[in-house]
Amino acid sequence: MSAPRPRLLLALVHASAVLLVAVCLVDTLAGGLVERGTALAFGILVALGELARWTGAASREAAPLGAAAALSYALLGENDGRSTQHGVAQVIGVVLIASLLGSVPHIARGRPVLDHLARRVLTVGFAAVCFQPLYNQGTFHGWGTAYALLLLAILTLTTLCDVLLAAALAHSRTRWPFGPLLRDELRATLGIGSAVCATGAVTALAVAVAGLWALPVFSLPLLLTQMSLHRYAAVRATYRQTIASLARATEIAGYTPAGHARRVAALSREVGRDLGLSEAELTVLEYAALMHDIGQLSLVDPVPAGATAVLPVEEQRRIALLGGAVVRQTGVNPQVAMVVERLADPCPEQPVAARIVRAVNAYEEKTRDAGPGGPLKALEELRLGTAGDYAPEVVRSLARVLSRDCLTPPVVG
Repeated sequence: MSAPRPRLLLALVHASAVLLVAVCLVDTLAGGLVERGTALAFGILVALGELARWTGAASREAAPLGAAAALSYALLGENDGRSTQHGVAQVIGVVLIASLLGSVPHIARGRPVLDHLARRVLTVGFAAVCFQPLYNQGTFHGWGTAYALLLLAILTLTTLCDVLLAAALAHSRTRWPFGPLLRDELRATLGIGSAVCATGAVTALAVAVAGLWALPVFSLPLLLTQMSLHRYAAVRATYRQTIASLARATEIAGYTPAGHARRVAALSREVGRDLGLSEAELTVLEYAALMHDIGQLSLVDPVPAGATAVLPVEEQRRIALLGGAVVRQTGVNPQVAMVVERLADPCPEQPVAARIVRAVNAYEEKTRDAGPGGPLKALEELRLGTAGDYAPEVVRSLARVLSRDCLTPPVVG
């Protein structure tokens, strides 16, 4: 199924970044690099930030130190009390070259950097265009305290532009709904985005008074924050792997087919995205989907192929309650246990996450051995069951997700 508009948007963003870079590089090469020491200092800081950036959060600010340094250079009007001479073109050229140098290890490992670089160039370009021409004309001379507020205002607008770009690029890549993506980006910006803006503004002001010696002093806190967030991301990844390993207990014991929990979790997350769930809600949904069959370990005799959807309602409810009790012992978010416990409740009384897991689990069970026409038959059975067993909006969302994947359920390694 083609998606011309998202692809067109993606191409437009990349083309805009390439065009801006080409113009700025030509202008910089023609006029020569001015204040090379300042450009080198900020370039090194941007490159270090890119080298230290983490992966796994494509639509989040992965290199806060690099972003803060780039924005600070874009908003730099003075250096140790002397007016700077660099302009918009040099800012974009230096930031791009430094970002490329810092991205070399990531490119060598096959990690995607194109969207990241496009965002960096366009957002820094926006900030530089808003500030440099007016400053060089003397517009901000004598503003006093209002000058600092001006920098914060420009950074706020720049951050909003970056949020829109990030959501648009993610929408183009994944075709997930734009509104929820934008909401998640805005929520994330309140955290690390605020630190980036504050560091960028303070660094520009500090360099104006104290010179380049202010760069390491005011960049160190953000570097430490970036390292802490890197460790936090690693802990979360390990935690998720632990949950996935625990979910495999039913497979190892022979109660469910191999990969069933992972397939249900992957498809449930896609449906949750389509329905507009937030990132926190998606995490709860994914964990609940991974552990939705854990209650089967209480059964004396395994259900054939682990197909609990065909069991009597009371038996389904007993397994769900036992599963929830097990989940509570793991120390996982209590909301995960609540979702597992309510998988067998009447559909109108279930939370959205439980409705999703229930429908996706039934779909996975119905298509497991149904042959080539299984997915379509399973969807039809789910539609016929929307009067009481499955939520109509979830079934419609499942159909949309599967249509994008050619009616093939995604498989997670």
